[in-house]
Amino acid sequence: QVQLVESGGGLVQAGASLRLSCEASRRTIGNYAMGWFRQAPGKEREFVATISPTSTYRNYADSVQGRFTISRDNAKNFMYLQMNSLKLEDTARYYCAMRGGDSPYTEGSRYNYWGRGTQVTVSS
Repeated sequence: QVQLVESGGGLVQAGASLRLSCEASRRTIGNYAMGWFRQAPGKEREFVATISPTSTYRNYADSVQGRFTISRDNAKNFMYLQMNSLKLEDTARYYCAMRGGDSPYTEGSRYNYWGRGTQVTVSS
């Protein structure tokens, strides 16, 4: 069973940057698409970004396009989310997810493994 652990969240002011990390264990990630999702209080989980196994394909939600960058280091079994120019509306719990296949999707239902999340809070 794959274990995913997120880190790097915190409380920051609007306009600041954060880098989230996702460490995978018990399975190498090199063959699988991965993604980031987030859920704000009282809202449904939403797609943030996804990346193909070799990083050749990346896709972002419109709300984060141009501000967030998804990346991965297969040798280290890590995935990252660089978040710049953070806005109040980026406040949410951020989840790392991994598919059982290599095609990246925006739908959370396509992902088989999930971390417990890391909280990102953006203040004014």
